[in-house]
Amino acid sequence: MSEVKLYRACVWPLPSRPSLSTMSILPKVVRAMQRIAPLELSESAWDNVGLLVGSFAPNFNQVGAIVAYHPPIFKAMKRLTTQDTKQAIVLKAIAKGVGIYSPHTAADNTVGGVNHCIITGEYRTVNDWLASGLGQGTCSPILPTKNPPEGQEQSGSGRLFTFQETVSLATVIENVKKLTNLKHIRVATAEKHVSGYISTVGICAGSGSSVLNGVQADLFFTGEMGHHDVLEALNQGTSVILCEHTNTERGYLRAVLMPQLIRMLSNEANSGEGPIEVVCSEVDKDPMVIM
Repeated sequence: MSEVKLYRACVWPLPSRPSLSTMSILPKVVRAMQRIAPLELSESAWDNVGLLVGSFAPNFNQVGAIVAYHPPIFKAMKRLTTQDTKQAIVLKAIAKGVGIYSPHTAADNTVGGVNHCIITGEYRTVNDWLASGLGQGTCSPILPTKNPPEGQEQSGSGRLFTFQETVSLATVIENVKKLTNLKHIRVATAEKHVSGYISTVGICAGSGSSVLNGVQADLFFTGEMGHHDVLEALNQGTSVILCEHTNTERGYLRAVLMPQLIRMLSNEANSGEGPIEVVCSEVDKDPMVIM
């Protein structure tokens, strides 16, 4: 049995023991990921998505391919040495014949049945997963995709979530903690929400300032924002919930992406090959901890 491993970001080292050839697995993973999160929806002006490390020779490792939500190759690399952590990851993957694929903003922006995804639980994107934990309501993209491919007309960056019935900020906080499995989160409370209610939430996984700044919402829910961006939000009467960057992304891998890949790769299996197992990293975690 060969594995496809899911990480929010790649880690070191990569295990090794006999299984199916990477060359057999990687094309299946690429096809499945393109159906799940079409690369045409990514923020290609600055992001680096898709197949980042290919496979050029048969190899028989336990891990045949890695799907890393965040691309391990992000900034341009002018050399490859083991002294640099990211470069060492790439070299290790190449040496072991392990392919690396990253969906990143394509997974953020793809359509997920936007206007009914929360009520039915049929969510597909990172931001829809975040919205799913808030309660009953509907959501739509904050920045719709320009000229989207067929079937992706409702795709776009971020989500604006509207509750069916208004709720207190305290209720939203508890729901976010439950969704992200966090004991502590950072909260900036606008004066009107000390005793008032929340109707709308601007959502952006990871770093939210570029998407959320200027959005009219009662609450911003993201991983991180700059200090002055938070102050500006409060001045506009918008409260802010920050969970740290990766904590708004990691849960999507197990809750959404893993089941999708299992289903699609099971349909890709050939009769002469063994099953492809999809596993999610147990060691990947956010480096920042609120003590």
